[in-house]
Amino acid sequence: THDILLVGRRGWEIERRERTHSGQRTPQIRLRRSGRASRNGRRRLTKHQHFKQRRGNGTDRETAQTMANHQKWYNHLTIDLFALILQRSIFHPFIAWLIPLCQRAIGAPGDSIQVLSTTYYAALITALWLLGFLDRKIAYGQPRELDWENEVVVITGGAGGLGKIMAEMYGMRGVSVALLDIREPEWESEGMADVKFYRCDVGKRTDVEKVKGQIEKDLGPVTILINNAGIVNGKPLLQLSDEDIHRNFNINLLSHFHTLRTFLPSMLASETGGTIVTVASVLGKLGASNLSDYTSAKAGLIAMHNSLLAELKSTSAPAGAQKIRTILVTPGQLSTPLFAGVKTPSSFFGPVVEPVELAREIVRMVDAGESGNISMPLYARWIEWLHVLPAGLQRAARQMAGIDDAMEGFGMHRNAAKLAGGVKGGKES
Repeated sequence: THDILLVGRRGWEIERRERTHSGQRTPQIRLRRSGRASRNGRRRLTKHQHFKQRRGNGTDRETAQTMANHQKWYNHLTIDLFALILQRSIFHPFIAWLIPLCQRAIGAPGDSIQVLSTTYYAALITALWLLGFLDRKIAYGQPRELDWENEVVVITGGAGGLGKIMAEMYGMRGVSVALLDIREPEWESEGMADVKFYRCDVGKRTDVEKVKGQIEKDLGPVTILINNAGIVNGKPLLQLSDEDIHRNFNINLLSHFHTLRTFLPSMLASETGGTIVTVASVLGKLGASNLSDYTSAKAGLIAMHNSLLAELKSTSAPAGAQKIRTILVTPGQLSTPLFAGVKTPSSFFGPVVEPVELAREIVRMVDAGESGNISMPLYARWIEWLHVLPAGLQRAARQMAGIDDAMEGFGMHRNAAKLAGGVKGGKES
């Protein structure tokens, strides 16, 4: 059997193959180029064919435009790329100290202005890195130790998009994973016995409590909770119905309260503690036209997460609270069907985030047992400084960035987005 698990942005894909030898089925994982013919002559989907298939519910014009954007090489030149290059070169302590050392190696006097200036620069960069490290330790404490033999991961909205990718990543490693959604995943996790699907409407407290017993019976107590489920209506405020508003807040906000109240007690009782991941959105810090209900729920998630962190750090925290780690995720626009039809105003300053990249960063932080914040792309980390500006400059900045214009006409795509994304598809943005 053959399954394509992940398709990378550079044309590579991860393939799972199963071979039968002496009556035993052995799974094998390998990395291969997209579109290459396999040994049995079956041709794999290319990256763009795979992308089009997954976004097939959108219009042909929209899919063609998305594919064209992925084909443009300059779309990969973003401010995030340049920031990463600087961070790993002249803004890295190791590289910074190489400069004065190389100057000394070629015979430059130790008291020369060139050597002194580069030495001071290296010392400054090193001090900033040390202060950043100390800040993280003070804010979040020591990482928790994970025992993967006993870890159980619950992912809400895990039938597609970001949630499904994280489930596949853990499933390939043999980690016990429970997917919660109202429909089954887009492709089955055959060959990964530790990945199990549970039909559950996380917007209903009774459903979450019921599925908890099933998960503990099948896999064990939950130790890692990734709250990822989300939907979007994409309507102006006056066009929202009561049903739209209630469903939005049930899935985007109240579901987090339901899962936390249900699964947090078992994490507190665990010897190794637990990890809570809250997938919110950078729009929770901004607000946006035609997204009043969505951004309100995401803003509530950010406030709820910060309040939970404060409770776990307080002197009156329950026993075991010091072993709980929390991760807040505030991404920009993801390339999932949830916001299909929304064109980014600037691919340089506000690039669309690939869900594989975000999933890899979330999994990395969970595996490290760390707490913290994940904001992608770069502007999402600094967007809060926008509120420091006077109101007039804030308005001008929004117009220049095209935040609200990008959502114009989104209502035409909301039906396609609901079919391909939301809690039904497990897509989060």
